[in-house]
Amino acid sequence: MVWSESEAAMGMHCPICGKKPVLGNQIARRGKAKYLGGVGRKVTGISRRTFKPNLQRIRVEVNGTVKRLRVCVKCIRSGLVKRPQKAKPFQVRLTP
Repeated sequence: MVWSESEAAMGMHCPICGKKPVLGNQIARRGKAKYLGGVGRKVTGISRRTFKPNLQRIRVEVNGTVKRLRVCVKCIRSGLVKRPQKAKPFQVRLTP
């Protein structure tokens, strides 16, 4: 999914790949694993939780303009976003 101007910004949502929070379970266990010499692990509780995407606030070049977006790390590392080119620091020209 490619980001466009018409899409509305949304919290905890990657505009590049569409990654967003998903629901899952947090499982609490007790006991020692069999391969470690125990009698096995027992589930003592299951509660709902959310898995949130790893979003970073970075500067991205979109259609020739530089914008600040919250993009997931997977998109940054895979090169799906184009970072703006840094300008060279001010240099004094010497005229002979």
